[in-house]
Amino acid sequence: MKKILGILSLLLLVNLAFSQNIKEEPIKNEILDGILLVPISKNPIPLVIIIAGSGPTDKDGNNPLSGKSNSYKLLAEGLAQNNIASLRYDKRGVGKSVVSNFKEDSLTFDQYINDVSSWVNIISKDKRFNKIIILGHSEGSLIGMIASKNTKVSKYISLAGAGRMIDDIIIQQLKDQKQPDNIIKDITDMFNELKKGNKIEKPNPMYYSLFRPSVQPYMISWLKYNPQEEIKKLTIPILIVQGTTDLQVPESEAQFLLKANPKAQYLLIEKMNHVLKTSSTDRKENFDTYSKPDLPLSDGLINGIVKFIK
Repeated sequence: MKKILGILSLLLLVNLAFSQNIKEEPIKNEILDGILLVPISKNPIPLVIIIAGSGPTDKDGNNPLSGKSNSYKLLAEGLAQNNIASLRYDKRGVGKSVVSNFKEDSLTFDQYINDVSSWVNIISKDKRFNKIIILGHSEGSLIGMIASKNTKVSKYISLAGAGRMIDDIIIQQLKDQKQPDNIIKDITDMFNELKKGNKIEKPNPMYYSLFRPSVQPYMISWLKYNPQEEIKKLTIPILIVQGTTDLQVPESEAQFLLKANPKAQYLLIEKMNHVLKTSSTDRKENFDTYSKPDLPLSDGLINGIVKFIK
């Protein structure tokens, strides 16, 4: 019993030390809700803007469709313990960044990019921070990539980011699933229409979830950007991070980015999956980690990012 109480006391002291040396601050940017995690320091320190992945993923890395992983929260805390501040925020239409009149058909990919640029402008005026690093996870990788080109940031990090355009990835997934040729052709043709900027007025109900009218403006704006072309335009230091057990974004996607910009540094994390947790490639085990918020991030991730930043 004494041993257990001693361990609990030690944990309490560690948590107390963490809270005393690191300050959490709410921050607003128009409708966007964010959190600054700032280590207390006498000198200016770096700050990382963390951009969430696709769908209703919130600022902590949690998604109601896949589970609560707390990946971004753990990432922010890991950076803070290494004297690096962070900003993580809910995207438009997600979490606390939802407004009553929000409509899906009003959302575009460019809005996400502009939101990052706006955060950079706000943070750059805060004298507590001496440099800004953009880190984009999954879909956020491309958003951060373009925002890094448009704003004055010091470095850029792609975390489990795709190296091909979204239509190429989806078509490849359909082929890997051995879908019939007529389905692949239908979806290819619809993507080609969107690439031309044309809306599909009456999409086949079979493909409604992907091509529903309200999501088409977003898809049209997204399809303007090719990750390989965008990463070529960056002249700042780049770190491409990928896990070997990511079942959503395989390592081949990171290789596309690395080939497009060979000057980028590459960090491959063994047994890291898409939510940045350690897992095998077994589907059940892998996706179970999406709902384990107390499971730590994969070994080597925080250290690798810190080394790149410092």
